[in-house]
Amino acid sequence: MSQDAGWGGGAHGGAHLGGSPYGGGPYGGPPGPPGWGGWMPPPKPGVIPLAPLRLGDLLGGAFSTMGRYWKQLFGMGLALYGGAVLVMAAALAVAYSAVSDHLDRLVALSSGEEPSSSDYVPLLTAFGIVALLGIVVMILASALMYGSVPAILQDAVLGRRVTFATVFRRAWVRVPALIGTVFLTALIATVPIGLAIVAFIAMMTAFITLDGGSGALTIMSLGALCALLTTPPALWLWVKFSLAPAAVVFEGQGPVGALRRSSQLVRGDWWRVFGITLLASLMTAVAAYIIQMPFSVLGMFPGMISTADLDSDPSATAVIIAMSGYLVATLLGQMVAQIVSATFPQLVNGLLYVDRRIRTENLGPVLAEAAAVPQQGGAPQYGTTPYGG
Repeated sequence: MSQDAGWGGGAHGGAHLGGSPYGGGPYGGPPGPPGWGGWMPPPKPGVIPLAPLRLGDLLGGAFSTMGRYWKQLFGMGLALYGGAVLVMAAALAVAYSAVSDHLDRLVALSSGEEPSSSDYVPLLTAFGIVALLGIVVMILASALMYGSVPAILQDAVLGRRVTFATVFRRAWVRVPALIGTVFLTALIATVPIGLAIVAFIAMMTAFITLDGGSGALTIMSLGALCALLTTPPALWLWVKFSLAPAAVVFEGQGPVGALRRSSQLVRGDWWRVFGITLLASLMTAVAAYIIQMPFSVLGMFPGMISTADLDSDPSATAVIIAMSGYLVATLLGQMVAQIVSATFPQLVNGLLYVDRRIRTENLGPVLAEAAAVPQQGGAPQYGTTPYGG
């Protein structure tokens, strides 16, 4: 099967296969006259039926993927975010060993003493280097996770097995495009939000300098109006380009092409995509909060036990030891929550991408045909599947 008939086939993918044997028209269309067996449901080789998806199909498909492919999903998340945590822990240890003397002197200062630049400049430098390293590491880990979830969905939709190595290979080759796509999406969507923040800062500055007079009230009103006018465009752009990461992995699109493709797929169904995406985000936020709670509670006990030592040794080292249990537990909780937050919304997003292509490009018959291709030796035959890129 050629790539043009699959994920990379554009608006014509699958249209040449004609009607569906499961009813009177394409998959998910109105059923035709009942035959001997009546109307048959669309095929479901993997985690979703190959027909226009309802809300239950999307959420159920996401949970089913997490259940069937949990080793690949959570293994990849643990490897990426766990590796990021280890890198940051090592960087913090190196930074602390380099500036511990400066930190001890700053902590030991009395209330009337001024800190020396020879003490706080190395601290600021070390903090800046560690923060920059953290940003780079998290961007790389997030980009790989953004690529891993759609890479797993490629086989989950067809009901095929996929190995950890295959997922990593698919995600790794798309990392530059994913970073570019996420950066462009954030840049485009946050421009209106940036304008609103500028307006808010100007509003507060005017309120303070003008002592709450009529001029301040006028500027506050203009700032509030600016926020109201800029938030809807930012939200509209965010939803418009929400399918871009999936387009990068499924179709091998570049950053600009992925944004254009997402806009094309979302067109005509913005409100539905927005509602489902918002629901998935809210569900994930609640789950992440519940996950972090027990870790935070457990982290309090070592801190409460060690706090008694601060009276006898008020050094920076004692402070760090006293807080280390809480910090470690909180960090573990945040890592687990981050894995869930990076998995479930992206699964729903990827299934929305498949749903939009089924609805607008009649992709269901193509996927059904690809799912029927046997695997040799338990390995997917990628040359005969609809996955391009």
